[in-house]
Amino acid sequence: MARVLIVQHVEPEGPARIAEALARAGHVVAVHRSDLDGDPPVPDGHDGVVVMGGPMSAASDDAFPTRPAELELLRTALGRGLPTLGVCLGAQLLALAAGGEVHRGDAGPEIGWGPITLHEETAHDPLLRGRPPTLEVLHWHGDTFTLPPGAALLASSGRYPHQAFRVGERAWGLQFHLEVDAAAVERFVDAFAHETPDGGAAILAATPAALDALTPHADVVLDRFAALLG
Repeated sequence: MARVLIVQHVEPEGPARIAEALARAGHVVAVHRSDLDGDPPVPDGHDGVVVMGGPMSAASDDAFPTRPAELELLRTALGRGLPTLGVCLGAQLLALAAGGEVHRGDAGPEIGWGPITLHEETAHDPLLRGRPPTLEVLHWHGDTFTLPPGAALLASSGRYPHQAFRVGERAWGLQFHLEVDAAAVERFVDAFAHETPDGGAAILAATPAALDALTPHADVVLDRFAALLG
């Protein structure tokens, strides 16, 4: 049984299927709400770290006062070799912590269900090996990032080439939302519908079929992450 620290930034963007995978593996999860409780703790006594998404920019402290502490948390996790997973904003923070850069995406916001293509590197990746070459995933971001030095690029989309990467052997950044279930998608739409042209109607309409296809693969990936924790 391991202890896992999950940093959640806002109510709509919770760990969803990540928490379920960790529970299936018998791990103890501590969710830290940085929007409510301030800086997350250094991961003393934790065996893994997960950092979730949020609407703030990973490139600025403006409206994101816990950003410096979260970057230090991720640098500590990387230095200790802890299994680490960053999702969307969390992936951008992980990229920064590992030496990359975050900037506004030149191609504009990428929002809604859309495909990613997995690269050959995933054939030997501990989480993504054996997954189909294309997956339909939920995107919801306007920023993107450069790949950290030495990182392995694992997936790209037609709009943004950096969608998933691995730093070392035990830290992953996923720009997209592999963790969502139907309730999580509804929370996204309720909170951020103003960012879509139709109030999120197309996303909600596509969700049942998209989740039917994605969920079996997402569960494999997340269960593998949980297994790394022992």
